[in-house]
Amino acid sequence: MENKQKKGVRLVLLPLPLQGHINPMLQLANILYSKGFSITIIHTTFNSPNPLNYPHFTFFSIQDGITDSSSLDLLHLVILLNIRCVTPFRDMLAKVISDARDNKEPVACLISDALFYFTQAVSNTLELPRIVLRTSGISSFVPFLLFPLLIERGYIPLQEN
Repeated sequence: MENKQKKGVRLVLLPLPLQGHINPMLQLANILYSKGFSITIIHTTFNSPNPLNYPHFTFFSIQDGITDSSSLDLLHLVILLNIRCVTPFRDMLAKVISDARDNKEPVACLISDALFYFTQAVSNTLELPRIVLRTSGISSFVPFLLFPLLIERGYIPLQEN
């Protein structure tokens, strides 16, 4: 795809292909773009964003192997994406990093959705820093804060009685 961005530091973003994850990732991308960063969005073919709505970003699609998600529950879909996207994502990210280096526009980091847990290993392999975007609201964040307390008090893990 043609590079429509100004030269500078490039950020690569990978949203989970669900609307509640794509929208916050693209909002973050717009904010970062307004601060002078060049933005590359790598996305799955399943539920991909419309690049025409964001002409100032560069988009690359990776194959996810999902043709019909109607029979999948959310957990199964996320697990499948984490399995099937590893190789296509690693290959695409390596290409983006190489192209950016050739264009004197280094990739500073990867920003991935928190549910794409495979991206940590990929970013480690490519020696690229990774930032995780957690797109859920405060109502799901608070329970995570309480896990240490629940473990300390012996509520987690559940004890057999």
